[in-house]
Amino acid sequence: MNQQAEAILYDGKSSVPQSVILFFNEHKHSFTFETAAVYKNEWFITDVVFETLDTGLQMQHQGDDTIEIIKIADAAFINKIKVFRKENGHENWYERLINLGIKLHLVLALLILSIIGLTYVYVIPWFGEKSVAIIPESYDDKLGSSFEEQSLLFSEVDEVKTKSLNAFAKELQLNNTKPLKFVYVNEDVVNAFALPNGTIVVYSGIVDKMQNYDELVALLGHESAHVTGRHSMKMLCRNLSGYIFISAILGDANGVMAIIGDNVNSLQSLSFSRKFEEEADLKGLQIVTKNKVDPKGMSNLFKRLQSKGTMSIPQFLSSHPITEERIKYINALNSGEKHDIQENVKLKKLFHDMK
Repeated sequence: MNQQAEAILYDGKSSVPQSVILFFNEHKHSFTFETAAVYKNEWFITDVVFETLDTGLQMQHQGDDTIEIIKIADAAFINKIKVFRKENGHENWYERLINLGIKLHLVLALLILSIIGLTYVYVIPWFGEKSVAIIPESYDDKLGSSFEEQSLLFSEVDEVKTKSLNAFAKELQLNNTKPLKFVYVNEDVVNAFALPNGTIVVYSGIVDKMQNYDELVALLGHESAHVTGRHSMKMLCRNLSGYIFISAILGDANGVMAIIGDNVNSLQSLSFSRKFEEEADLKGLQIVTKNKVDPKGMSNLFKRLQSKGTMSIPQFLSSHPITEERIKYINALNSGEKHDIQENVKLKKLFHDMK
């Protein structure tokens, strides 16, 4: 069955529009019309791009060497075409989306917003963390040294105990992949932290709570694991992921380093993720056993810090407070294992020198 309507043709060759009678052949799925230059022209519906305008319907067709356009204003004819295209699967994805209805549009909008939210909360931070791979480790040293100068400027560094602390660490196999330097600070703060350049700062407040040298071995093993795993850099990139996302995609290491350098003070308030803390606990425990030190030292230290932290939450390891879950995790790693434990007189003496 044929349908027809008046239409305006722009043939792409002349700027003057032509009035034509457009015929719609449902059987052949095509449109035909006649012009003065061409006796009969046929457009198949699959070769036509449809666009709904305020003034009606526009159909665009690629000719032999030009783009031809037909505009239709007849509402009944337009509706006939619309229904036919829908029933015969000729609509494009955008038209199908428009025809889904307001309720489904709202569902899709919520779905898109949820995807955006999840991307911002999980994907971009993960990507930021992985962007550390394009940052040379030499930049860790530069960043860490810069922060070290600032953070220790007004701290009371105990040179004698720092020497003992370094001698203590020298007796251990810490599985470090870069040189480590240890600094002992006389300050009643229950804390210790590792910087990207390999400097590990230990406060007297945390050493004073220890009763045995195996606890200090556990602490240094944990902190050295943070350095080896580049956890500070990874968390810094994760926290700044929204800013460095584009730079990382483009592989612009200089851009990433510039953003991190501008936020070097963030190292002071950095909190490692649970994943990194568990990794450092595991690696630290492996270091303890490798040095034939009692692995209970780590869980003992955690319990001691937890029980004595009632007045104020200890900032141990610049991370989460010591929790029952963390202690259970360490105990689970220790359970069922037989360890070769040997008392180290030299470590014991150096530990007491720092008390």
